[in-house]
Amino acid sequence: MTNEKQPTLTFDGVEHVIADLSDEAKTQLQGLQQAELEMQRLQVQLAMITTARNTYNQALAQALSQSAESAESAAPAKAAKPAKKKKAAASA
Repeated sequence: MTNEKQPTLTFDGVEHVIADLSDEAKTQLQGLQQAELEMQRLQVQLAMITTARNTYNQALAQALSQSAESAESAAPAKAAKPAKKKKAAASA
């Protein structure tokens, strides 16, 4: 008889030998493991998408800034209009 430790699962503070689990419990454990793997994959994907969004946001801000600067430099300088003189009211 070997003295190797069998794989266990600790759930709610109770240690269970995986080989001793019912088929239903093994199926549920496998589903839980798959769900956790999918969550990890999606977290990595979300991090990549968030990075891309931030990059697009920075690029948009830069493009809008350059567009505004181009519009300002292309517009002719407006000459200051002379102030209109008000006519003095005639004294009666």
